[in-house]
Amino acid sequence: SPRIWRLNPAIPEDAREDALRKVLRVGTPALTQTNRNFHAMLRDGAPVEYKRADGSIAGDHARLIDFDHPQANDWLVVNQFTVIEGQHNRRPDIVVFVNGLPLGVIELKNAADEDATIWSAFNQLQTYKQQIGSLFNYNEVLIASDGTNARIGSLTANQEWFKVWRTVGGEADAPKTALELDVLVRGVFEPRRFLDLLQHFIVFEEDTDSNRLHKIIAGYHQFHAVNAAVAETVRASGMREADMPDTALATEGGKPGDRRAGVVWHTQGSGKSFSMLFYAARIVRHPAMENPTLVVLTDRNDLDDQLFGQFQRCHEILRQMPIQAESVEHLRTLLKVASGGVVFTTIQKFMPEKGARMPELSPRSNIVVIADEAHRSQYDLIDGLARNMRDALPNASFIGFTGTPIEKTDANTRAIFGEYISIYDIQRAVADHATVPIYYESRIAKLALNQAELPKIDEEFDEITEGEEEDKKEKLKSKWAALEALVGDPKRIKLIAEDLVQHYERRVEAMDGKAMIVCMSRRICVDLYEAIIKLRPNWASAKDDELETEKKQPCVAKIVMTGSAEDGPDWQPHIRNKTLRRKLANRFKDSKDSFRIVIVRDMWLTGFD
Repeated sequence: SPRIWRLNPAIPEDAREDALRKVLRVGTPALTQTNRNFHAMLRDGAPVEYKRADGSIAGDHARLIDFDHPQANDWLVVNQFTVIEGQHNRRPDIVVFVNGLPLGVIELKNAADEDATIWSAFNQLQTYKQQIGSLFNYNEVLIASDGTNARIGSLTANQEWFKVWRTVGGEADAPKTALELDVLVRGVFEPRRFLDLLQHFIVFEEDTDSNRLHKIIAGYHQFHAVNAAVAETVRASGMREADMPDTALATEGGKPGDRRAGVVWHTQGSGKSFSMLFYAARIVRHPAMENPTLVVLTDRNDLDDQLFGQFQRCHEILRQMPIQAESVEHLRTLLKVASGGVVFTTIQKFMPEKGARMPELSPRSNIVVIADEAHRSQYDLIDGLARNMRDALPNASFIGFTGTPIEKTDANTRAIFGEYISIYDIQRAVADHATVPIYYESRIAKLALNQAELPKIDEEFDEITEGEEEDKKEKLKSKWAALEALVGDPKRIKLIAEDLVQHYERRVEAMDGKAMIVCMSRRICVDLYEAIIKLRPNWASAKDDELETEKKQPCVAKIVMTGSAEDGPDWQPHIRNKTLRRKLANRFKDSKDSFRIVIVRDMWLTGFD
């Protein structure tokens, strides 16, 4: 009998038949959409309905896989499996079946054949997708290998997103002498890990720019970091039942129930927001956490929107829609629930009325506070903030995700979050081609500064952005205006413009590329743009970004910033709505487009590849 029968003994036979039909007829005209529909069935079960004895209708899900007991599933690996579709007769090298579902396809090229490379195997997989698409309706992972090197990717991944898998058990990277193929096969296809990957580490995301659907599979660093972070969170929450075995602790000195899960440091550009999403989805489903409430904490409104957007687009894996807290009152209402919920908020919502103590919002232990960038200057109100959060959520556990390391002297962050759970630093990210190497060249245009004034200028400037909350703005305005005037001094801007133009032109002689300039204020953006155009008039942006005109220019410079009608006529040409900014983003990412220099204040700085 089909495995669907044995996995669902409590569901009547007609309903099991119906579930089987749904799996077999999953096809839609679009392969990626079909694959998404199937993945939901694989993860959550095929939806079925049947009549109960009392005549009422029961809604249920028929399981296709037993995720809790790997040995209860049928595992089969087939060499040279033949698929005939239309005119095409194709035999992928290796197909991995679980319960008769073809979940993995491995294409191997002969290492002895000098012309065949790992990318010949990748191209072969792309051909199979076109010619025998029905096999890929059910696909979860694709592997391309030349016998030694190996890469894993999803159904929609291009060459860049076929990635190496560097570890078997996650404790450490495999030795340099190990064959990539061996590490990948043992690291990914060990039954327990493979089921884990299928259930918790695959999401579909609609790209709002291109309206294309992308399937995303976690990288090895995300997979192992999230699993360690979940174990640490269960430990820190004190929610683990006494009879559950203790997992090996990744953080040093973490004690059960100490409310400090730890910090995940994954360098910028290595998929930190996806790591946070996979973590959230995993902790939400963890039986020991008893349907927890998650509070996702950011320190700026624009970051809150960005991360919230990511979670919203991938809400299926969370089993619920995330909610953004609109005010302190709204946040209080959201946290007074008995269980469940994924709530987004900025840290400013944890500021009580002046002179008052923060009221308790919930005493529950199954609340997890997930902080993005767990140590930015804002958390240096940290003393106050930490106390407010502890007053508000006395039994919540805290975990931090950060793209930059915590300074050795930063005892505050450790006191709230604990020690590192996982480190994926820039060296590892560059080695894995997850990020490009960064080269730093010091070029100083000195500030014309009166030494006596120096002590008055505070160090709080790094974090001032358009996303600040109102009350703080007022305090910072006067200090900020003083420094902004020095940084934007016309003589200094002229110097920088000359240096930039010369530097850019030299670079372009040697290599193709684009430039991004980050300024302290919108005024400086405009002044710098004008100084550059004075030196190179043919780099000026055309009226209304007119494409035909700009195509004829060797290089076009533009400012990308927000603004309103109040900003005056000189700034208006640089202020565009969201749709126009998105169009410019796509043009800037296109290496052939003449839009080559962009001046920004805080647009395009995070998540902009």
